[in-house]
Amino acid sequence: MSNNMNMTNFPKEKFQFAQKDERLHDVKFETKAIGYFKDAWMRFRKNKSAVVAAVFIVLLLLFAIIVPFVSNYDVQFRDGYYRTVLPKSKTFAQFGFWDGSKTHRESQAGYDYFRAIGVETGREVVKKITDETKDAAGITYYTLKVDSYAKVGFVYVNLTADGFQKLQEYQNETGIQVIYPLQESYRVNYVMGNMGANLWYKLADPRSTSDGRALFDENGNFMHNYMTTANKNHAGYDSLRLPNDTGGEDGESWFVYGQRNQSGYKVRVDYYEYFKYTNGFEPIFLFGTNAHGQDIFTCLAAGARLSFLLAITVSLINFTLGAIYGAIEGYYGGVTDMIMERIAEVLGSVPFIVVATLFQMHLAKRVGVLGSLLFAFVLVGWVGMAARVRMQFYRFKRQEYVLAARTLGASDRRIILKHIFPNAIGTIITGSVLAIPGVIFSESMLSYLNIINLETSSLTSVGTMLANGQGYLNTFPHMIFFPALFISILEISFNLFGNGLRDAFNPSLRGADE
Repeated sequence: MSNNMNMTNFPKEKFQFAQKDERLHDVKFETKAIGYFKDAWMRFRKNKSAVVAAVFIVLLLLFAIIVPFVSNYDVQFRDGYYRTVLPKSKTFAQFGFWDGSKTHRESQAGYDYFRAIGVETGREVVKKITDETKDAAGITYYTLKVDSYAKVGFVYVNLTADGFQKLQEYQNETGIQVIYPLQESYRVNYVMGNMGANLWYKLADPRSTSDGRALFDENGNFMHNYMTTANKNHAGYDSLRLPNDTGGEDGESWFVYGQRNQSGYKVRVDYYEYFKYTNGFEPIFLFGTNAHGQDIFTCLAAGARLSFLLAITVSLINFTLGAIYGAIEGYYGGVTDMIMERIAEVLGSVPFIVVATLFQMHLAKRVGVLGSLLFAFVLVGWVGMAARVRMQFYRFKRQEYVLAARTLGASDRRIILKHIFPNAIGTIITGSVLAIPGVIFSESMLSYLNIINLETSSLTSVGTMLANGQGYLNTFPHMIFFPALFISILEISFNLFGNGLRDAFNPSLRGADE
């Protein structure tokens, strides 16, 4: 009775057949199949930070490849007069920054010295006077913003007879004064650089105890101290002359522009223009120069190229050795795995810095510094890759598709290469890519600690630049700033890029740490 009460009666007309006259079958997929790497790429693109990091890595790589080919300078370039000059960009200099200027605190003599260079060359040496103070003794000091390029001023050079003639021809063709009159020498303690070549003006006190202050005329102008001669073409000079070189009232007091010596002629030149004459371009260094007068922009690109080549080479070698070693371990297991794993543990327990130091002490004499460093990286670097591959093989070798392939008679080689490796390739690639910044950072560390020295006349590295700039951190920080910035951007970018690869190749680990 209760069962009948729980039953519900439905009218017959509410029932009907579903697809009465149709056959049911599977519907064909209209979309294309997505491959493993395409799927990984789609996931990688969703990680914005990894994409930006990849762009930075590409830009740094292009910087390392392209700059040495297009730069006016190379690693072998050195200029003693333009040592430690500050970074300069003609574009940004128009807005008052990145203009190669440095702040100086000078006495009256120092201020006169820099201002006199500007007067003679016509270039702006002192860009700004930011402060003027007096100490307890009443001595005035100036805080000046000085152009580190223009302050070089004048230098003495020795030219052959042919070189002296060609420089005069260049002056006549371009209308640019390069050779300037020689000046009467002062036997004073106050000689600021370039063997006194910039001391073209008279001093208020010409004695050896002079403080170096300039002597001015009644109009407040510098008074020249040039050597004079009655022969207008003295020493064979027949080219451009300064506007005030008119021979004097008697027409017999011409300025002396050259003197014969054992090598040819001694002349005094405006070094900025002389640099353009000898090199064919203006002395502008985008990242400044180091203590050897090398262009930091070019050296950084060349050092980055060396670091990239070394890191990629080490990564490929370690990938090959580690993949083979780890595959054998993980696939065969048992006694084979135990013996090989103990060998890997022994090598992996040796500190890399010890290996690199010993190789530099004993192996570098035979194969060179770079060769011994490569051996050090390879000796212990493959161990981590082998462990990663071994772990992946243990993970996949018991899977059903591997057992099916073995049942069908597939050889060990085919199972390893065709079935296990393709499934483990994501993790392996990620590990190989992340090994590149590790090698670059290790090389930089070893160079910074002076364990290795990759600097030669035609070679440098980022780590070497960091080591060389360490002593100038307080006075010329640009020498260490740009190499440090390069390393920082590179390491951060590879970190984010590696995280993106990990998430792309391992969907189950997205956002999680391994």
